[in-house]
Amino acid sequence: MSVYTIFNSQSDIIDSLNQKKVLFIIGMEEALEQWLYSATHLPPEKMLVLVSHGPLISEPFDSLMRSVIIAVAQENVEEIFVIGAINNNEFELVEKDLISIVNNGKVPLANKDYLSEFKENDIFQWLKGSETVTDSIKKSMDFIRQHPLMPSGVKVYGLSVDTVSGKLSSVVEYE
Repeated sequence: MSVYTIFNSQSDIIDSLNQKKVLFIIGMEEALEQWLYSATHLPPEKMLVLVSHGPLISEPFDSLMRSVIIAVAQENVEEIFVIGAINNNEFELVEKDLISIVNNGKVPLANKDYLSEFKENDIFQWLKGSETVTDSIKKSMDFIRQHPLMPSGVKVYGLSVDTVSGKLSSVVEYE
């Protein structure tokens, strides 16, 4: 089922989307953004799209969360959709790839010294983010919903999408 079908089957959601700006937090995959515009059929002036690797808010006070809070405040956003693509390679970052980047000269020596202050596993985990798209969506939803600067009336939805078929794979439930 596509998001457009879900929006059309839930008249309260489609009506509200037509009346206000909606914030979408999506992964970096180009197909995901193209899918979003075609699936929602919303005019561009009603859509705010934040693109991030993941779509992961890694900390409650990181720059992506800051952008979400400012969008809600300045653009009167009342609904946020955290959307990730299930068929991409954003989550395939592995430690050996990072080690090769550091060891083959792509990272300046001064940065290596700085990085040595941290535990190796912490850096890899921080760069990798969540293990799955669903975990990333849930974590981001938690940060948004529980943030002390987020108005209580803002609705947060999580979706994972197969961008090859254009089908909605799952609606991430908030626990």
